[in-house]
Order: sequence, then structure tokens, then C-alpha cells
Amino acid sequence: MKVLVTGGAGFIGSHMADRLLARGDEVVVIDNYATGRPANLPRGARGLRVVEGDIADPAAIADAFSAPVDIVVHAAASYKDPEDWATDAATNVVGTANVVKASRVAAVRRLIYLQTALCYGLHPQEQPITLSHPLLPGNSSYAISKTAGEQYVALSGLDWQSFRLANAYGPRNLSGPLPTFFSRLSDGRPCFVMDTRRDFVYVQDLVDVLEKAVDGKGRSGPYHISSGSDHAIEELFDATVAALGVTLDQPVEVRPRGADDAFTILLDPTDTNRDFEWRARTPLADGVAAAISDYHEHGVTATYTHLKLTDLRA
Repeated sequence: MKVLVTGGAGFIGSHMADRLLARGDEVVVIDNYATGRPANLPRGARGLRVVEGDIADPAAIADAFSAPVDIVVHAAASYKDPEDWATDAATNVVGTANVVKASRVAAVRRLIYLQTALCYGLHPQEQPITLSHPLLPGNSSYAISKTAGEQYVALSGLDWQSFRLANAYGPRNLSGPLPTFFSRLSDGRPCFVMDTRRDFVYVQDLVDVLEKAVDGKGRSGPYHISSGSDHAIEELFDATVAALGVTLDQPVEVRPRGADDAFTILLDPTDTNRDFEWRARTPLADGVAAAISDYHEHGVTATYTHLKLTDLRA
């Protein structure tokens, strides 16, 4: 099978590229390395072609689609600066429109889109959130632009799936609290956690669903990828401390969440569990340990927490 993975040098995209290459598929990756890293890809791997470019650039898209493509996994996204609305719109809206149009011309079998759970807003009307919940993405530029991109995918007329994701974590992840905890604890700096809960899904469990989607499982339309349960951020911190093997002088500070922060965002994975014959299986402690091992090997220079860029050298 010939699969195009946009954002294929990023966290989820690179794991998906690895999975497809390991089973013998031909993979084209397009990435501008804004948040992805060249080292995430096995350069020179048989069956891999890499296009360094931006999906908002029609010439780069034309290059990526210059050979036949069967399936598109659209993982590319702009998210690192909450005030850079222009880049979010260019990548997540215009870039997605470019990918959709090229996919139609190429008559791909399926277009698979990765969407954020923030599409439901910071104050969901139900917990867990079902697929019938209204889309309320006005809380951030990222959510607004990603949801607009999803609507272009739905407009395509292609066989499409949009996976609205819980908090993915694991090796190569540079967003969310886990890499921040690792960096600060490794440097002996203090940490705090927010009094919130999140639904965490290990990246290999997530890729299990995407692989089944590539192979034709599931109907057209949106799905959730979720563990179906949530954890306190303090639990994630404790798992990080355990994986690092450090001893703290005092318990971590727990701060109350702000008015604009959701207590929990918990997605209902019922349709995904049924249609893909799938369950999230990796315990949080095991997934955190795998991520910590990767951070030890490759380092963490910057992290994106709550969509804000943090310079970890400060």
C-alpha cells in the first residue's frame, strides 16, 4: 500500500510511519519540521520518501502526491503558539484544504484526519463526551482551525475518518505536561500540577487504531480515540517521578485550575471499541516509563504545554 503521512516527522505521524514501513508499505512523509524532528524518521529506510515542505505550499503538496497514493493520514498541524493565528489558519485550514483537494484528484481510497478533543470546548455539556456533542471550538486558535480542517475533510466526498483524540503521550512527545515534568525533575527544578484530570492514550495504542483505519476498518465519519477513563495530572506526575527514580523532599504543589481550564475532557470511545475491535491497553505507568526512556536517549529541548511554547532552558 502507498500511504502519505502529513506531519510524518512529528510525534504521532512518525510512529505511524514506523508502523507502516515495518509491515512493508510505501510511505511518503511531508513535514516542515516546525515541531517535528528529522531524527524521528528512519532516514534511508526502504520504502520511505521524505518531502521537506509545508502543506500550505501547493508546490510541496504536488511533490508529495507526485506518485500514486492509496491512503492519506493527515497528522500535520500547527499548534505551538496560541497567538499565531495566521500560521494556524494557513496550516490547519488552507493546508488541510490543499491535502483534501489533492486527495480528490488522486482518488485516494481513504483520507484519515487527526482532530483535537478541544473541538468540544473547555466546558463540555456531558461527561463522557459522545460523538453527538456539538462542536464548540471557540476556546483556541488551534481548536478553531483544526475543526475547520475537519469540515473540509467531511466536504471532500471521499471515504474519510476523523479521529478526535484524547491526550496522546509516549516516546517523541513534546507536548503536554509529561516532557515538562521530565525536564524540570531532571534539572532539580520545582514542579507544580493543576487540579485537573485528562484522558491519556499511549501512542502505540493510538497507532493500532490508525493502522486498522488504513486497512479499511470503520465507517466514514468521526470517531474518538480514548481510553474511556481519566487520570489526575498528579497521577501523571507521580508516574514520572517513579520512572525517573527520584525522591522528592515534599509533595508536589497542586494548584487550582483557572476559570478557562476544563476539569476533565473525557471522550466516549464506544464506537471505536466496537467498529475497530480495539481497547486502549497500555497502563499509564508503563507508557510513562517508555516516554522517559526516550527522553533520556534523545533529550527534550522545548515542550508545548497548554499550546504555549516553553523554553526549558529558563
